[in-house]
Amino acid sequence: MSDLFTYALRLGDDALIAAQRMAEWIAAAPQLEEDVALGNIGLDQLGQARSLLQYAGSMDGRTEDDLAYFREEREFLNVQLCELPNGDFAHAMARLLYFASYQHLLYDELRASADETLSGVAGKAVKEVAYHVDHATQWVLRLGDGTSESHRRMQAALDELWPYTAELFESDDLVRRLPVAVDPAGLRDEWERRVLAVIDESTCSRPEASYQHRGGRSGQHTEHMGFLLAELQHVARSHPGATW
Repeated sequence: MSDLFTYALRLGDDALIAAQRMAEWIAAAPQLEEDVALGNIGLDQLGQARSLLQYAGSMDGRTEDDLAYFREEREFLNVQLCELPNGDFAHAMARLLYFASYQHLLYDELRASADETLSGVAGKAVKEVAYHVDHATQWVLRLGDGTSESHRRMQAALDELWPYTAELFESDDLVRRLPVAVDPAGLRDEWERRVLAVIDESTCSRPEASYQHRGGRSGQHTEHMGFLLAELQHVARSHPGATW
């Protein structure tokens, strides 16, 4: 497979798996307004995934549905952060803060890519993700600087998910030799500045450096990925070729 195919697949898989997790909050969010908001965020992520998977599929004759529903677990190249179970609402907002802040920086730079498809997707997505960052920020601040219980939960979520953030910024030969790609290693300092500023304002403590999980970009996933895909792919695999 080409470098461009793999790169589009990485970004598309991130968005697809994040959308699947976000969709799990529909009808389960703590209030009706938040139910609508999280549903819309999930739809934004799904739209990004569709565009990127369509582009990847155009390079090897597959459709977006083929790539979403008929690949095996080891063929997905998303970072592990996206596939972790939702946990409580504080976990959902901590993950959204971490992931959306990364996506915003990535898409902002990708707008200048010489690849017209990637730059076009990024131009639309960066506006959507700016809202995702703001939404997560407001909840992290509200929960972190709220009651003793909300503070405890927010701190626990930030600490638990932090070891999965380093993978967002892993560089490799592919992104270094692909001129239309953004090397994520260059995003880390600004990401940390933005995220840690939110954590500080929330009155939570900065997560301490610890073991960092890796492997998603090479198809090595957590135990949770198989269960996620079983739900995501069940209908398509039960009724292959069905249309309506």
